[in-house]
Amino acid sequence: DEGTVSIDGRCVSGLKKDSLRAAIGYVTQESFLVNGTVRENLVIAKRDADDAALWKALEIANADTFIRNMPDGLDTHVGERGVKLSVGEKQRVSIARALLKNPPILLLDEATASVDTETERLIQEALERLMENRTSFVIAHRLSTVRNADRIYVLSGGEIVEEGTHEELLEHGGIYAELWKTSFLDEDS
Repeated sequence: DEGTVSIDGRCVSGLKKDSLRAAIGYVTQESFLVNGTVRENLVIAKRDADDAALWKALEIANADTFIRNMPDGLDTHVGERGVKLSVGEKQRVSIARALLKNPPILLLDEATASVDTETERLIQEALERLMENRTSFVIAHRLSTVRNADRIYVLSGGEIVEEGTHEELLEHGGIYAELWKTSFLDEDS
């Protein structure tokens, strides 16, 4: 009920919303794409990005291959909300957009949900590259997404009930350890 949120020692309530928004990249479970081309969906993050920068971001996001195979490449229309792309393709375009923005803070909200195992692997690889050298907040039910985090917080009933590294939480044998064990049982079935 009390406290402050600070970035580099500055309380966020004292920051201008525009500067705070500029410092944060966001990749959600449901990727938001506009009814336009792949290029238009990418340059939302960086208006002056050239083709080389777009392709580099797509490559890092594991999206360059499927974009190159599209009839018009970067100029292929994705449809309303990206309807012409699969869930995993939309997610990787969103990751590429976040890479172009290059924010110091990254929020990932269930970024690997609703995809098959192979697509999850591609997205996870892209996310790991995206999270390098930045502060990342990862909200996830798929624990493979948070395994390498410096600090993991387990929420239950709206409260933090466990915190630690992956290894510490497994050793503790609490909720996280049970969820970890269950996640591998689910993969086998």
